[in-house]
Amino acid sequence: MTDRRRYGFGALVLGAAALALVGCSSQPGGTATPTHTVTATTTPAAGSGTASPSSAAPGGSSTPGSGSGSADPAAPADGGTASGAGTCTVASLTGSITFGGGGGAGSQYRNLALRNTGSTACTLQGWPGVSFVGGGNGRQLGAAASLDRGSAHPTVTLAPGATAYAALRVVQAANSEPGACTAVTPDGFRVYPPGSKQALFVPFTDDEACTETSVHLLSVRAFVPEGQQEQG
Repeated sequence: MTDRRRYGFGALVLGAAALALVGCSSQPGGTATPTHTVTATTTPAAGSGTASPSSAAPGGSSTPGSGSGSADPAAPADGGTASGAGTCTVASLTGSITFGGGGGAGSQYRNLALRNTGSTACTLQGWPGVSFVGGGNGRQLGAAASLDRGSAHPTVTLAPGATAYAALRVVQAANSEPGACTAVTPDGFRVYPPGSKQALFVPFTDDEACTETSVHLLSVRAFVPEGQQEQG
């Protein structure tokens, strides 16, 4: 091959190579990386979602002081106050019964008192679940207390050592329909704080209860702060 032909062939090869390089440079980086589309989701605002039920009715029976039973507590309208205090739990409460005022023929009011024995403030709001228990084994006597929903039901913030009160109306067992009530002396009350599925035992033997769970002797108002309770 002559020098001129060799030169012409070499130029042709170099030209083709240059065109190939130009073609490659039109797609920087080679094969393109696939693009992934991400859809952002919105986190629900605090407090959204399915509402919790307004009441609970734990079943079964318990020995005095344990956390199960068949009273019908009402859940609180809210879980605390703007101060951030949480709802009072059985672990930080002790109960007692004091004498109240009012009542009427064949009945009288007691005050169910719950004291905050914890080291931080907590709140109670609404109606407790209350029933007579007896027999030394936590057996429920009579029907659980009905809830007097016509009463005030403020959120009560309890500082450590403070007490809230719920008025408890007790109908005398002797006023029951003839033959409907087998009267016995109870050991006390099983009490569910508002919204709680755990109960505490409050000893009290000054009233009579009925063994039949169909007999209604009790009704209870919502908790109020100290100073607003029924006065004896």
